[in-house]
Amino acid sequence: MTAADRAAALAVLVGKARACRVCEAHLPLGPRPVLRASATAKLLIVGQAPGTKVHDTGIPWNDASGDRLRRWLDLGRDTFYDESRIAIMPMGLCYPGIDKSGGDSPPRPECAPLWHPPLLALMPQVELVLLVGSHAQAWYLGKRRRKTMTDTVAAWREYLPRFIPTPHPSWRNTAWLKRNPWFEAELVPELRERVARML
Repeated sequence: MTAADRAAALAVLVGKARACRVCEAHLPLGPRPVLRASATAKLLIVGQAPGTKVHDTGIPWNDASGDRLRRWLDLGRDTFYDESRIAIMPMGLCYPGIDKSGGDSPPRPECAPLWHPPLLALMPQVELVLLVGSHAQAWYLGKRRRKTMTDTVAAWREYLPRFIPTPHPSWRNTAWLKRNPWFEAELVPELRERVARML
């Protein structure tokens, strides 16, 4: 497949993903798949699922979590949303609702198996996959992930050069960041260096 053929096939597939209605009956706000992919992106960010602000705007990471993630990456909004350089593909493409604790529900289980493999197959140029949160780490690392999210992120060097695991940048993890200063002291500088070199 030529690069042009791959780009065309990817555009068609992204269109199909954005039109997906497989989980419609389970989505409290209805389906609104949010993703970005291109045949030239070198960084892939895999998060959990859109929150309500992202659902409303259709723009991934368009919230306070996104602000913190961009700080970790040392990227402005223009670069972060440059689809030619950065692909964004959550484990669940639609807002999944709220769980009993008041937080967002887990990503719908139908989504990643349906969309991630065919999309990734058309993005062989991706050099680094940022695994944001435990759901992305469980899917992409499988048996290689550690017992907890903290242990997995602490073992980040084991997953290079393909993957870097991080906690979710949600405000809910502010206490985690305070308890684990090594994350911003050691992992974040390495992440910034790799991203700057790649982009």
